[in-house]
Order: sequence, then structure tokens, then C-alpha cells
Amino acid sequence: MRMNESQRIPAPKEKVWAALNDPEILKQCIPGCQSLDMSSPTEMTATVVFKVGPVKATFGGKVTLSDLDPPNSYRISGEGSGGVAGFAKGGAAVRLEAEGADVTVLHYDVDVQIGGKLAQLGARLLDSTARKLAGLFFASFSEVVGKAVEARV
Repeated sequence: MRMNESQRIPAPKEKVWAALNDPEILKQCIPGCQSLDMSSPTEMTATVVFKVGPVKATFGGKVTLSDLDPPNSYRISGEGSGGVAGFAKGGAAVRLEAEGADVTVLHYDVDVQIGGKLAQLGARLLDSTARKLAGLFFASFSEVVGKAVEARV
């Protein structure tokens, strides 16, 4: 499954970069996230619960950041397992672009492989669920990062 999109975040690029690397902010923005711990500056572990059609699962996984170019871009690679529900592994290239002083455009290109019961649900359902989850994440992320900027003004 591939997704390639851009999102406008109402905050300067440096603030968006900092938030993308802050486990507390990410934890509150990722739908279904139960835990997110940074084990090193480039590695995180997470537990996320989500539902795709009739399948609800708790996924545990590890994420690694590479090709870091602060505050411009990085690559996210990860894999997670949801027991009998299946597994997911893949990565994303993330790039930040300033649009004026107070808006950042976040570009992402995701490529994920899914197996197990989840893979049997069909590409259309998986794609729509992934887009919905991405939309929820970015709506929450924009609100949290935007409020953090407002609080400092």
C-alpha cells in the first residue's frame, strides 16, 4: 500500500520538526496509541490499538529514524505485529517545507506491506482506513502544534 500526500501545519518548520520528534506529542496525536517510548534519539517503540473492518488488534512495534536532515527531512522505517491479526512493515519519507514564517507543509510518501488477517480484508478497505487514520493524526497534530505555538506568543 502506498500513500503520497502533503499536509499544511499552522506552525514554523522548526516547531513542526521538534513536535515530530517528541514522543509525548506523537502519543496524543496517533489514533489508538497506548504507549510511545523513545529508546534512543533515532528509535521508538509503540503500542497501538486500531480496528480495520471486523479486525481489531493491538500492535506492538519499533520505529527507526534515518537519513536525518534537521529540520528538513528524515526517513521512518518500522514494523509491528498484531498477533493473529497480522503484521505491518514499511517506511515513509518525510519532508518539511516552510510556507512563509508560520506555516509548514509536511510531505510524506509511505510504502507499507501488510500480512495476515488484515491483508485478507482487501486493498480498498485498508486504503480507506489508512487515509482516515492519517487524517485523524494530522488534524490532531495540527491542533496540538498550533496551540503550542499560540501559547508561546
